[in-house]
Amino acid sequence: MIVIDQPTPGAEAAEAPVLSKHWSDDESWLLQNYVRQHGYQGLKAALAMTPDDVIELVKASGLRGRGGAGFPVGLKWSFIPQGEASAKPHYLVVNADESEPGTCKDMPLMLASPHMLVEGVIIAAYAIRASHAFIYVRGEVASVIRRLRGAVAEAYEAGLLGRNIFGSGFSLDLVVHAGAGAYICGEETALLDSLEGRRGQPRLRPPFPATAGLYASPTVVNNVESIASVPSILRNGVDWFRSMGTEKSPGFTLYSLSGHVTRPGQYEAPLGVTLRELLDRAGGIRAGHELKFWTPGGSSTPMFTAEHLDVPLDYEGVGAAGSMLGTKAVQLFDETTCVVRAVLRWTEFYKHESCGKCTPCREGTYWLVQILQRIENGDATEADLDLLTDTTDTVVGKSFCALGDGSGSPITSSLQYFRDEYVAHLDGRGCPFDPALSTVFHEGVH
Repeated sequence: MIVIDQPTPGAEAAEAPVLSKHWSDDESWLLQNYVRQHGYQGLKAALAMTPDDVIELVKASGLRGRGGAGFPVGLKWSFIPQGEASAKPHYLVVNADESEPGTCKDMPLMLASPHMLVEGVIIAAYAIRASHAFIYVRGEVASVIRRLRGAVAEAYEAGLLGRNIFGSGFSLDLVVHAGAGAYICGEETALLDSLEGRRGQPRLRPPFPATAGLYASPTVVNNVESIASVPSILRNGVDWFRSMGTEKSPGFTLYSLSGHVTRPGQYEAPLGVTLRELLDRAGGIRAGHELKFWTPGGSSTPMFTAEHLDVPLDYEGVGAAGSMLGTKAVQLFDETTCVVRAVLRWTEFYKHESCGKCTPCREGTYWLVQILQRIENGDATEADLDLLTDTTDTVVGKSFCALGDGSGSPITSSLQYFRDEYVAHLDGRGCPFDPALSTVFHEGVH
């Protein structure tokens, strides 16, 4: 028998890992072990409050969405209409369709700590007065789906899901949905279409999901890490959460380091940490090499160079330096990597994953690949660099959703920092880099 009713613990150490603290524990995914880690105490605290008070607490914490945009979580919850304006049912949808190149934080979190997400779902659903919630997971990650469904089954058996949770009168049903695996379904309205059984394509907004989302009803869509961060805030309080990070980007988060780094992996740290500090923990760039360029938030964010090692990795710091924090997918490339080849690979991905709904993205990403391929092969001239810029301009800002904007980020930023390298490919010279020297693309980090 699992006893949930235990004394509420004191605040955790402010600098200690929170999301990843127990990932290495034996069978950390089991309910009995999560309860020993003070699991579901945040839910107990939430159910002792009114839903509106829970929303205000999360707003006061300053928690920002960890899925890329960084929009305040509590503010997003508050957009759900209440009272007489709330005749329709409310829904909570967790976006677990993690497919941005370089992003790999949500999957290990769900594997190691699924109950942390489940607890966060129950709290969030209570706050927005939803009686049904969904976790939309990429269909390819069967092991994650099994782990989540096992955790949900345990929660039902323990009375943490279903009717009258903790005797509070609040009821919630939670479904783990295996998606079709398209990158575009990471866009929240395309995800909702897919969840309803239609082809995943972005919707025209307005109306926004807060008023007409899933089944044309008020809906909140949040990222996995955003929801998983909520229980610790309810458990430890606003001041505890705000003691980490920065004033405008408070709290902790997961940074995914991949590529030419000695110890790639997930590194949990307060927002505002620098890449230099993260590299100290990760053993630095692989032996005998030096950093050339890197992405702060996945391939859809403008790239940085070694000159940006001390940029604070929070939403304001990265934005001021000319990029976006995004999903904190830090891809690192050393001097053996051809920038043109890297950008070509990323652009091929966006071409393949374009849903085809709008002409700028559908046609533009195709032609971007053609131009980049000519440059990489040495079949281009200086005029093709101007054509590359012009074609990028026809996609960025003109597409139906952010996929088009993201596809242009690596192109414009690489031309800004490495135009000479593009020029070195022109007029029959081709790529000056030996692909055998760079292990990144051979090891599947893309």
